[in-house]
Amino acid sequence: MIVVIVIASILLASISIIQFKNEAKEYHQERLERKEDAVKAHIDYVLSTTTYPLTTKNLDLIFKDKIHELAQIHNIEINIYSLDGQLLKSSKESFSVDKIAPPIPKYIQKLVRSSIEKRFVEIKTIDGIKNRSSYSQIKDDKFKPLGILNLPYVEDDGFYENELNNFLLRLGQVYSFMLIVAFALAYFLSTYITKSLKTISDKISETSLNQKNEKIVLEANSKEINLLIKAYNEMVDKLEKSALKLAQSEREEAWREMAKQVAHEIKNPLTPMRLTVQSFQRKFDPNDANVKQKLNDYSETLIQQIDIMSSVASAFSNFASMPAQQNETLNVVEVVELALDIFNEDYIAFESQETEIISKMDRTQLIRVITNLVKNAIQAIPETQLEKSILVTVIRSNDQVQILVKDNGVGIEAQHIGNIFEPKFTTKNSGMGLGLGIIKNIIENYKGTITFATVVEKGTTFTVTLPIINS
Repeated sequence: MIVVIVIASILLASISIIQFKNEAKEYHQERLERKEDAVKAHIDYVLSTTTYPLTTKNLDLIFKDKIHELAQIHNIEINIYSLDGQLLKSSKESFSVDKIAPPIPKYIQKLVRSSIEKRFVEIKTIDGIKNRSSYSQIKDDKFKPLGILNLPYVEDDGFYENELNNFLLRLGQVYSFMLIVAFALAYFLSTYITKSLKTISDKISETSLNQKNEKIVLEANSKEINLLIKAYNEMVDKLEKSALKLAQSEREEAWREMAKQVAHEIKNPLTPMRLTVQSFQRKFDPNDANVKQKLNDYSETLIQQIDIMSSVASAFSNFASMPAQQNETLNVVEVVELALDIFNEDYIAFESQETEIISKMDRTQLIRVITNLVKNAIQAIPETQLEKSILVTVIRSNDQVQILVKDNGVGIEAQHIGNIFEPKFTTKNSGMGLGLGIIKNIIENYKGTITFATVVEKGTTFTVTLPIINS
């Protein structure tokens, strides 16, 4: 709309300028013709009333005084030339002191003689101003040529230029007002038209496979936009179905992997149990003097393997279904220090600059987090290592409490860093690798985070961050 108005204003201004110039040209041309006709009529009257013979030589005498009178009456400069182009008489006073006046150029004389009307108009531009000079023959009453009449005419375009400037000024004011109106209309119309598109754009940008996407409830005035809204709503339905299928597929895949891992962990103790039973069956002798001792050894072996199977089942159960949270207000420093009392290793140290940092969470689950991290730290230190160190630190950081468990063990290799919190990932020879997955779930349930920093052969530091209650 704005571009159309601008183009229209430019075209209208251009056409107006051309029109004014054409009108000025036609005006000057017609005005010169009218003056020429009037002067020639007056000259014919002078020739018809003169007492001098009508010859070219007598033109100077005939118009000796009359030429100035004619020039004043018609308000124009008048020059009379002979047929060979020599100036005979001029109303311009300056010519009277010139010894030799410039003659009419030969080509103009030729054009005057060869034209039907015996007339020619020369147009020259001097200092940016157009000058017209008409040349026509002066004839006697028998239409015999006596001389050449020259009427210089300077075009004065001041009036037309003033009118043109006024017109362009008014045109500029009108179109400036129209442009302001066009800008306002364009803004409101575009806002109205694109409002529904903005809604669709916002909805599309918020669309995600990991959340429930809302449909667009909007009735637009455009059929095309309504079709777009319908297509988006259909896409949301399909996306939701795809998300459900994907989630179900991921869950099934996770449980399949978990089932394989559980089956593998249960199968490990079953093999020694089977071998133990077979050996006992083959070698059992009721009359043996050491039968009671052998029976005890056999029972302890079975109980040990059964405990392993029980721990596997418990770990799997804990991961699959976390116990309900029993949130309570507790002192994190005190609970962490209490959780360390169960460990007998003398190289485990505890540090805290404060004696009380209050948070709200399940005491049992916090103890489970600390216990699991410390156990992992103990297992990360080789038994053959001489200097062993595990440092558990509790510090306050703004509105959070940080629990750091630092060991000087073997560290975590680069290829394992991205999988460390995966439920079934482990670098140990035993266990299901569910520990870090469980504590990660516990921490995230309390809007906390768990991170770690590791250096191979130097150790690892796990950092647990939990929200606290400001006292």
